[in-house]
Amino acid sequence: MVCEHLVMLERELLGRGIAVTSRGRAWSDNCREWVYFDCYLNIPMIRKRIPFDACVKDHEHLGTHDGSEAGLVCSVHHDAVMGVHKKDSEGRTEIS
Repeated sequence: MVCEHLVMLERELLGRGIAVTSRGRAWSDNCREWVYFDCYLNIPMIRKRIPFDACVKDHEHLGTHDGSEAGLVCSVHHDAVMGVHKKDSEGRTEIS
């Protein structure tokens, strides 16, 4: 499980049956546990209903050869909950 700052979102996604595509240290030693879900996370809408602490930051990476992602990162624990980038979201469940 990710840290207490993101666990509410992670539990919601797991409870909805959204598939986990990857979990673990994502791409550097500055990442602790990043969990990737097979969905599009509509961050502005999620933020309207979940009161995240200030340490939870939006994250978006539009890769050209190394993939793309979008989600939320805890700047304290270096955990993250990620989904696909908007450009790759066609046909995937949108979480809002």
